[in-house]
Amino acid sequence: MPGDAFHMADIRGKRPTRRRAVAVGELLAGAEAYASIVERRLPKGDALVMAEIAGLQGAKQASNLMPLCHPLLLELVRVRCVPVPERQAIRVYCEVATEARTGVEMEALAGAAAALLTLYDLTKPVDPALSIEAVRLLFKEGGKKGCWRHPLGMSNDEVAHYRPRGIARLDGIACHVITLSDRVHAGQAEDGAGPVLVDALRLLGANVTSEVLPDGVDPLRARLVELSGQCIRLCLCTGGTGLGPRDRTPEALLQAGGIEVEGLAEFFRSESRYFTPLAWLSRARAIKLDGMLVIALPGSPRAARQGIDILAPVLAHAVAMMDGAGHA
Repeated sequence: MPGDAFHMADIRGKRPTRRRAVAVGELLAGAEAYASIVERRLPKGDALVMAEIAGLQGAKQASNLMPLCHPLLLELVRVRCVPVPERQAIRVYCEVATEARTGVEMEALAGAAAALLTLYDLTKPVDPALSIEAVRLLFKEGGKKGCWRHPLGMSNDEVAHYRPRGIARLDGIACHVITLSDRVHAGQAEDGAGPVLVDALRLLGANVTSEVLPDGVDPLRARLVELSGQCIRLCLCTGGTGLGPRDRTPEALLQAGGIEVEGLAEFFRSESRYFTPLAWLSRARAIKLDGMLVIALPGSPRAARQGIDILAPVLAHAVAMMDGAGHA
């Protein structure tokens, strides 16, 4: 077999984000075995307690069990064993969380599986006619895709307990995208970055319009002032944030007035460093102009895509804060 037939995924180009995953599965037992488990009178000892310990160990050992699984420093592992009397089953949950470049779904699944196998091991002296069923990922969070839920769904109790959190949406919020480029404005090049931002905002539920302006201070400054009086809440600009002689987008934002939102620009640069060491050369900037948040991002499609992935989790809250909402 060729030496390169298997390989770990290369995650060096990804940025660390908060990751969380919950896996679930069930041990189905007969009446006698189920009663022995929940009444904690199995011959080998308390299976529910031991299963929780085994689940913790299983989650931490995931990379040792699966050769291509990345070793991760886990920050949280919680295992729950919930009796389900109507099915004479023990439903096992394993929740895992950390901050990393890759997800923790395999750790959650390994934890759930280890807990279920331990339940099986401790229960089989009473009744070997046991089965482990429906082991699956319940949901996962983190990365640029936000929150994913299994198509089989979650019960109301599961939602209330784990509170899966996706990226806050911009439903119905008026947004505008401006591409700054002399060549695109003159019809000499195609706009690659603007449509990336438009599509991303629409996926979040925003009402989005867009346009192309030439580079320079005056056209953008005048347009921003105009947009701020048209109930536009969020304006994303792409292009003109470099060190070139025509890169004047940050100056246009400053001359439009308003107040700087320094943290957003620094957040973008800091997180972009995981993609390229050149991130620190970006002059990305953000301002609050009346009731409109304006963010200037680089002009390449790749940088625009990375920029919206970085900023998307905070955009809805930023708009809400401009309306008087608190920081929590």
